[in-house]
Amino acid sequence: MVNHLSSIKRAWLACLTVLFIILATACSSTQDQEANLPPSSAEDIISGLQIVDCLLPGQLRKLGNMSYMSPRRPVKTTAADCRIRGGEYVAYDRADYKTALNVWLPSAEQGDAEAQLAVGEIFEKGLGTEPNYEVALFWYQKAAEQGNKSALFNLGTLYEQGLGVEKDRLVAINYYRQAWGMPENSLIYQETAEREQQALRAELAQQLKAKDQQLALLDKQMASLQQELKTTESESSTKTPSADLATLQQLLKSVHNDRASVEHRLSTIPKLRTPSVVLPTVAPVSGGDGLKAGEVDFGRYYALVIGNKDYSVLDDLETPLNDAKEIGEILENQYGFQVQLLLNSDRLTVMQAINELHSVLTDKDNLLIYYAGHGSMVNVGERDTGYWLPINADPPPNDSFWVSNEFVSNHLGRLQAKRVLVIADSCYGGLLSSAPGQLFMGERRVSDNPEYIKYKLPRRSRLLLSSGGDKPVIDQGGDGHSVFARELINSLRANKGVLSVPDLYVQIREPVKRQAKVNNFVQEPVYKIIKGAGHEVGDFFFVPTTAIN
Repeated sequence: MVNHLSSIKRAWLACLTVLFIILATACSSTQDQEANLPPSSAEDIISGLQIVDCLLPGQLRKLGNMSYMSPRRPVKTTAADCRIRGGEYVAYDRADYKTALNVWLPSAEQGDAEAQLAVGEIFEKGLGTEPNYEVALFWYQKAAEQGNKSALFNLGTLYEQGLGVEKDRLVAINYYRQAWGMPENSLIYQETAEREQQALRAELAQQLKAKDQQLALLDKQMASLQQELKTTESESSTKTPSADLATLQQLLKSVHNDRASVEHRLSTIPKLRTPSVVLPTVAPVSGGDGLKAGEVDFGRYYALVIGNKDYSVLDDLETPLNDAKEIGEILENQYGFQVQLLLNSDRLTVMQAINELHSVLTDKDNLLIYYAGHGSMVNVGERDTGYWLPINADPPPNDSFWVSNEFVSNHLGRLQAKRVLVIADSCYGGLLSSAPGQLFMGERRVSDNPEYIKYKLPRRSRLLLSSGGDKPVIDQGGDGHSVFARELINSLRANKGVLSVPDLYVQIREPVKRQAKVNNFVQEPVYKIIKGAGHEVGDFFFVPTTAIN
């Protein structure tokens, strides 16, 4: 009996040893898989993960007894998927606008709204040449006339920044409203428009005051010159008082015209009715596969959390692993996320993880991508392009093993997920988006507004919350975390109700600025939409499971 038990014990130990070896081998194979592949194999895999402008072959169709081939159809997909589907694309020159136009322009000219949107984005980005905002505006308007929400939104960003058109934030808000699918009598739209109208009225009133001061001074100079003209006896000087008077009269007329233009613009600003209402709070409850607040289904939540600390060539960092682990734990335990945690990952691991999200997410899901680690920037013409640096990255300017912002944003546009939020805690993290800040965002809490949630939730969102815009950020200063991560952790842990990203941003912005200043550093978080990734003026909501009844 003793010998029999010993045999069983030895057999179990042998099985456990084999199992341990298998698990250890599997874990080690996923930690630095790019290093274990031949360079040619790694590059082949990575080139297949790139998003390309793909021309799919035409389809053989029948109409009665007649057969015909439909035109080729342009799509944005991975190079590998394009090859599998028999499509055509040009390798390695995504930055060449001529190649991209050859794919999309024929369909755009035939009236396809998605192709018109793509052509507008090509001209806005420049893609290897200078941006042409006027032409981008033309194609966005074509797509917007057909109700394309992304085109409407992109028009709003051009008007907000004054790119290709005269800057007009009220026009921008109206385009955002249309992209949002919001009626003109919506309380949220009226509140936002009224806030901008008040700011514009104040600005124009200040301009009127300045014009009046100029006119008073010119009138005084005119009277002085007229008096001098009456008393002067010399008409032989090169510059006579009468010549000065003519110049002054022209200037006076110009200022009068400018004043009339400002006054007319001020008079045309509409006044909106903005009734005050008492907004009830929203208490989340569980239901189905997703999280619900009353009758509102927020859907399922996924998170890809990336922390890179121990670099092969670059200087190691102190806090990214702590940041990623704790934020992953909060998202999983407090907010019900399914979390994939990547620690000290190489380029291929990060790119494959982002690509594989496409097969996991549905059009009802939420995705949060968190990145903590080194970041870098490369200047391309008039644009600065940002990068995430995996652990096998080389120092600048060798970007061979970097993960570009374009790779990330292109894949976000391909994902089916309804709502996507990228939180980037790295140097130059804000370069993931070239769009302006959100106009539909005040200092007042919006998460408790049922109308806000009602309109935002059905719309796609692609949002960026970055620790420091287009500037470097500090790695420490937050008691074992970065300054930004510490405030993010504090806000998410303390939250007890539905929390929107605008509210989260307002909560952490000033504390991050103050704590960075304590560490003798200037740092300010930014909140933007990720343009060109399919944003439709939606939002992203954190719904804590601790508040579920």
